[in-house]
Amino acid sequence: MKYILLFTMLALEVFGTVIKSPVLSVDNEQKTATIKIDTIDVGVSGFVVHHITPEHSAILKNAVVQSFDPKTKTATIKMSEFTALQNDALPHGKWQPQVGDTVELAFGYSRSLLIAPNEEIYYRITKSVQTQWIHPDLFATVLSFNGHPTPLKEDFEAMADASSVGLLFIYLNQKVYTLDIQSFKILSISDAKLKQTKVHLPFYTRVNNIDAAWWGAGSSRLKSYEPHYYELLVANNKTNRELYNIIKKGDAKLHYLLDEFEIGE
Repeated sequence: MKYILLFTMLALEVFGTVIKSPVLSVDNEQKTATIKIDTIDVGVSGFVVHHITPEHSAILKNAVVQSFDPKTKTATIKMSEFTALQNDALPHGKWQPQVGDTVELAFGYSRSLLIAPNEEIYYRITKSVQTQWIHPDLFATVLSFNGHPTPLKEDFEAMADASSVGLLFIYLNQKVYTLDIQSFKILSISDAKLKQTKVHLPFYTRVNNIDAAWWGAGSSRLKSYEPHYYELLVANNKTNRELYNIIKKGDAKLHYLLDEFEIGE
């Protein structure tokens, strides 16, 4: 239990309220902007917001922290099209991000989704971490709608848009990986030494069957829990040395993933 308590304290310390900072510079051609901030993790996501009046504002772009310079306390933000809340009946402004707009980061970080291999581990973790847990049954419904019994990164993004979830927790081999669900960047890795006696594929859920599409990525049934989620982590965290070392010291069957990293020895 001490490992879970440590994990809880870390989660509560690192992930708090929405972080807001004005845009200092913007390059709409490169789709980047800069902000001043004391500290921030690469991969934290949010929005660029334009304030029309003090009482009215509009979200212009999705935003993800691309880099952070601790010396200048400047973060570079990568912008992309805002995909949530799409509705043709709503009016659309023609604003482009500009100096003076606001970047709001860590939106939805009070709501979390946990991917766990079985019910026991799921409940041990969810009872130990203080956050608003969104049940994986809802994610299974998203997967069924998309025809993906094997979850893809885009399915997690769809879950984030549908349920305003900001954080994703994945349990793998006695560790919990905390990710920004939009960028899929690892924010922290914590020990959680729980005994794993069985595996529910593709993850613990009370949904008995996830519909499968006829063809395409994600349409096949997941046959093994750990390799798939490690593959997702590596594909989106190729410069993460801590993840590299975990895989290198772990099961030799996963060592094929080491070639995917972009890390010098």
